[in-house]
Amino acid sequence: MSPGHKTGNRNPETGYQPHPSAPNPPPAPSVRPDLSAPRSPVSGLRFPVSPPAPAFMASEFFLSSRKGSRKPGNQEPNRPHPAFLPGFLASCSSPVLRLLCLFAATLLGPACSKQTPASSSTAAAAPATPQILRVGQRNEPADLDPARVTLPDEFAILRALLEGLLIPGPTPGADPLPGAAARYEVSADGLVYTFHLRPAARWSDGSPLTAADFVASFRRVLTPATAAPKANVFFGVTNARAFATGQLADFAAVGIRSADTHTLVVTLDQPNPRFPHYVASGPWLPVHLPTVEKHGRKWTAPENFVGNGPFTLAEWRAQQRLVLRRNPRWHSTASVRLAEIHVVRLDSGDTEERAFRAGQIDVTMGVPQTKIDVYARERPADLRRAEMLETRYLSFNTRRPPLDHPAFRRALSLALDRQRIVDRVTRGGQPVAATLVPPALSPPRTTSATDSFHRFDPAAARAAFDASGLTRAALPRLELTAWSPSQVPVLEAIQAMWRETLGLETAIAIRDAKVHLDALATGNYDIGFITAIPDVADAANLLADFVTGAPENYPQLRDAAFDTAFAAALAVADPAARTAALAAAERHLLATGALAPIYFNTKVWLMSPRVRGWQEDGLWSRTWHTLSLDEK
Repeated sequence: MSPGHKTGNRNPETGYQPHPSAPNPPPAPSVRPDLSAPRSPVSGLRFPVSPPAPAFMASEFFLSSRKGSRKPGNQEPNRPHPAFLPGFLASCSSPVLRLLCLFAATLLGPACSKQTPASSSTAAAAPATPQILRVGQRNEPADLDPARVTLPDEFAILRALLEGLLIPGPTPGADPLPGAAARYEVSADGLVYTFHLRPAARWSDGSPLTAADFVASFRRVLTPATAAPKANVFFGVTNARAFATGQLADFAAVGIRSADTHTLVVTLDQPNPRFPHYVASGPWLPVHLPTVEKHGRKWTAPENFVGNGPFTLAEWRAQQRLVLRRNPRWHSTASVRLAEIHVVRLDSGDTEERAFRAGQIDVTMGVPQTKIDVYARERPADLRRAEMLETRYLSFNTRRPPLDHPAFRRALSLALDRQRIVDRVTRGGQPVAATLVPPALSPPRTTSATDSFHRFDPAAARAAFDASGLTRAALPRLELTAWSPSQVPVLEAIQAMWRETLGLETAIAIRDAKVHLDALATGNYDIGFITAIPDVADAANLLADFVTGAPENYPQLRDAAFDTAFAAALAVADPAARTAALAAAERHLLATGALAPIYFNTKVWLMSPRVRGWQEDGLWSRTWHTLSLDEK
C-alpha cells in the first residue's frame, strides 16, 4: 500500500486532508452553499416553518415559461398543464393584469394544446423528475487515472466511471461480485483464474470492451515509467514484481494474457484464496488506452474521458464539483435510476453539515463529532454508521531511543485507556482495538497473551516502565505527530493518559500531510498516529507493511521471526489455514510492541432518508449503480 492509502489522509468524522502529491489547481472558489438559514444555537437543527407560498404568482409563472426551467440532459422546458389555464385567467382581476395573463396564455397555449385535459380519465402522468444525487466531497481529486491515484475517495469516484472485472461486495469482507466479467473459474491448484467478459460490454464511446483492453491497462500500471503507486497490488501475479521493478523486460512473461476477445487469463505465483478481492480493488480498473495515448495526461478531462462504468464524466470544475452522468452504453444501464451524481466540493465538516441541513446535499462524508449526539437525538433517520476495515494505531519508532526498548513501548500501550477515547472523544461507536487486523478479516478471536500488551492496566504500565531501566529525568520529551487538526482531541487524550499514569510529558505536532508521511517513511519521528486502510480486503495486505525493508514499515521494524512467519502464511493455500497462519504472524508482530492499536474506525455520516441502495464495503468503496432517490 502506498502512504496515501495506508495512512488514508482522512478523518471520516471531519473530512480529508489534501493528498501530498496533489498538484495545486488554478485558484477557484469552493462551492459555498447558502448557509444563512436560521438554526438553533443549541442543536443547529431546528428551523422555523416558512410561510406557505401564494397559490399562484403571475410574474414567477411567466418568467419560468420564458426561461424554460430546463432539466439536465437538455430536455424540453416544463410547461403548465392546459387545465391550469382557465384558473390562471380567472385569477387575473384587473384589466391590465388580465391583458398580461392573456398574453402569457397565448404563448403557452400552443405548447399545451395537444395534451389531454387533467379532468380526463386518460390523462398522462407527468414525466418523473430526473434523479440527481448530491454527495459532499472534502478532497479535490489529485487525478482520475487509476494508475496514478492513491486515496480511497478518488477510487470511489472512479468506480462510477470505470468497472473492473469484479466489483467489491456490499459489506466489509464480503465476496466480490461480477463486474465487466460475468463469471470466472479457478484451476484446481488455485494458480490460474480465467475471467469471461460480458459480450455486450462497451466503452462509453461505443467501442467494444475486450480482454486485450485489460491486458494493456495492467501492462501500463506495471510499466516502470508509469511509476504507479499501487503497482504492488499486482505483485501476486507471476513475474509482475519483476516487470514493475525493471528486472524483466518482456511483458509476455507476466501472468496476464488474453485467450480470446472476451477471455482474460491471470496466473499467480502461489495460490491466494483472497485473490478475487485484489481483482476487485481500484488499481485493477481498466482504461481506454487509445484515449490515453491520444490525449496524454489530459485524457481524464471531461471532453476526453472514455470509461466503461455506469456513469460518464460530464463536468469537472476544480475545487467546485464533478458531474457524473448516466452512461447509456453501460451493459446494465436500464437498471440505473440516477440520471446524474453531483460530487460537491466543501471545505470543512461544519460547512458540509450545514449544507446537508439546508437540503443542498444528500450525503456527507462525515459528521462533526460535536453534532453526532444531536443528530442521534433529534434526527436519527439522517445519521448513519458503518463498520470499516480501518485501524487507528500508534507507530513507535523502534530505531530511536528510548523507543528502542520493548518494555518502554509496552508501558506506553498499557497506559492507554482506549475505551475512554472512544466513549468521550471519538463518540462514533468505534470498537476498541487490541489487534491491527480488523475483526472482519480475522478468525474468531479468543483472549491471548498478546492481548495483555494492549489492554488498559496502569499498574502493569508502571511495572513495564520500571523494567525498561529508564529514568524519567533522563527521558527526552517525545513528540506525538499527526497530519490533521481534527486528530488533536485524540492526541490530547493520549498525552494526558501518559502524563497521568507514567508521569511522562509529550509534545503534539500537526504536520502537513506530505511532511508527515515522509517523516514516517524515513524514520524521522518519535511516535506517529496512523490510519491503516488496506488496499484490499486481505489481512496480508496490512501485515506486509511490517516486513523488514517494506516502504511503509513505519516502526522501522526488523524482525526475522515475523518475516518468516508472514512468508509462511502466504504460502498456505487453504483459506481457513491461511487466515490462521496470518493471525499467528500478527500475534508475533503485536508482541514486539512496535505499534499500539487504539480503535477500529466506523464511518459516521449523514444521509437523506430518500437515498436508497447505499452500500459500504469497509474500504470506502461505493456501488453507484444501485442508488436511487425516493420522490420528495
